[in-house]
Formats: sequence, structure tokens, C-alpha cells
Amino acid sequence: MPAFRTIGANFPVFGRTLRAWLACVTCLHETRRMTDHKTFLASLGSADRAALTQRSDRAGLRHLALHLGLIAATTALIGLRAPFWPLFLPLHGILITFLFTLEHECTHKTPFATGWLNEAAGTLAGLVLILPFQWFRAFHLAHHRFTNIPGHDPELAAPGPATVRGWLFHVSGLPYWRASIATLIRMAARGAPAPYLPDRAMPRLVREARLHLAVYALALLSLVWSPLVVWLWIVPSLIGQPFLRLYLLAEHGDCAFVANMFENTRTTFTTGMVRFLAWNMPYHVEHHVAPSVPFHHLPRLHRLMRDRLRVTAPGYAAFTRAYLDRRRPGGDGPRGGNVSGTMPGLAPDDAAG
Repeated sequence: MPAFRTIGANFPVFGRTLRAWLACVTCLHETRRMTDHKTFLASLGSADRAALTQRSDRAGLRHLALHLGLIAATTALIGLRAPFWPLFLPLHGILITFLFTLEHECTHKTPFATGWLNEAAGTLAGLVLILPFQWFRAFHLAHHRFTNIPGHDPELAAPGPATVRGWLFHVSGLPYWRASIATLIRMAARGAPAPYLPDRAMPRLVREARLHLAVYALALLSLVWSPLVVWLWIVPSLIGQPFLRLYLLAEHGDCAFVANMFENTRTTFTTGMVRFLAWNMPYHVEHHVAPSVPFHHLPRLHRLMRDRLRVTAPGYAAFTRAYLDRRRPGGDGPRGGNVSGTMPGLAPDDAAG
């Protein structure tokens, strides 16, 4: 830049032209950054759109096989009581709890090209997580329609943690388990109407909830013969849920209450292992801008929009530090935005702090 100023001093006309050019480039760059998600989508060519939304059974099944293969390995180590087997409980818990990201993708019918594979994978993942798939689909699609819009986004049904103590309670997973089990029982008993649940779907959702309860009753009955359900499902799920809560908080935590996906959602830069475990959902701005893009194309979409990203974090540890700093005494306090972390709707007293 000093060299440019020297040239401008010696050649005034060239200098004025250069300054105008630099101002134009800067203006274009800022305009590009400030466009909303609809403008970005409109700028994509038909070839890019077609390539980005191409679904693949091969990509989905390969990823699922790797994920389930890891679960099978930890299941064997724990089930066969390998040396130091309790040390594998946290890893096993994380692996099964992060099946949430598979269920999440299946609500959009994107992991696989074949429709029934999306339905089957989502249903089985929801069974493991006590998160009925048909119910969650309605909840989650409402979240996408009204992301971070108070009064409409079901994820904003309850206030999020405003203090460190509230954060600890949230991350423990206890509010999640309480809400999930209560919603399941209410749905199975008489239905649990909500603004995002169409009346015509209620009989199907009631049947789904009752099927879940029947499966869980059989799982608990198995304790008469074997404690495996405790060590392969219950305890690992309790251990793994806090890791999922920490991950989910970064998606919209302290983001703005606006409709622009570039402002109300966060992309978190992380390791390949975390991206694998979460089915590429750390590219969360990208996902919200274009939910029809399958997980395996999100890195490509990220490359197309990275200059427009406004809300990012350099990792989950960095996000968590900043999130907690705002909630400590003397901190700035929570910023306006979603802090619930993709959780089923809670009553207001389900959030501590």
C-alpha cells in the first residue's frame, strides 16, 4: 500500500484512478458480504444447484457404515467386558448420541437418494435417542421455516441459559431427558398438540409414541435376564448427551433474532473427526441457507459462500469460552438469539438460571 501511495503522489491521475478502483473493490466485497441468504441462492447457477442437491445412496451408506462400524466396535468391547471396558463408555455414548445428526439430516430426506432409507435411518436413530422421528421432523422443519424468529421458532419456546449455573444444567442433558420423556408420554396418552403439528398428523404421531414406549418397555424387561441395556444404551446415553448439548449450542447460540440465515446461524470450524461424527453439520450456516443440500456436498457449498459468512467460531472450545464469558459476572450477558440448541419444546421452568 505505501508503494501505491508513492505512485499516486508522482502520477496524480493514476493515483486518483487507483484509489477509485480500490474503493470499488472494497465496496463490492462488502456488498457481497452483506447479501442475505436469498440473494446468495439466487446467484447460484442451475448447474451448481443441480450438483449441490444431488443425493447419493453410496455416500450416505458409506458414512452410515463407518458410523455404525464404530458403534459396533465399542458395543463389542463393552458387551464382552474387554480389559478396561468402562473407559469405552464415553466414546460409545458420543457415537450413539450423535446419531441425532443423522436423524436431523433424515428429516430433510437428504442422506440417501432412496426415500425409504431416509425414513428407516431416521426412525431407528429416533428410537435410540427417545426422539420420535415423525414428531421431530415436524418440530425441526418449523425451526427451519422460522429460524430464530421469537414466537414462531419452536426452539425458542423456553429461555436458554443466562448464567454459568444455567449453562451447567442445560449441558447436563437433564432438561432434554425431562422434556423428551414428558412429550413422549403425553403424545402416547392423548396426543400433544403444538402449533407446528398438523391435526391430520396427530393419529400417526400417537401411534409412533406408543410404539416407542412398547420398545422401551421390552428393553427394560430385558434387565430381568441381562444388564446389557444399561451398559450399552442407558448409561452411555446419559454420558454422551452433554457432548451433544455443547455441540448444538454453537449452531444458533447468541445469534441474532433475524430472518437472514447469514446472521441467525453459526458455522463452526472444527476437525475432520467432528465433522464426520456430526455428518458435516458444523457447516450449519450452509445447511440453513440450503437445507436440500446433502451432508456430503456441504463442504462444496461452504467454499462457494465462505466469503459471505458473518457468524463463525474457530472451534467448539473457543465458542464455549466466549459463550460462558458473556454469562459470568461482569460479562456482556447473553446476546439476542437462539440458545436452546435444537431441543424439543420445553416449558419455561425447564431452563435453569
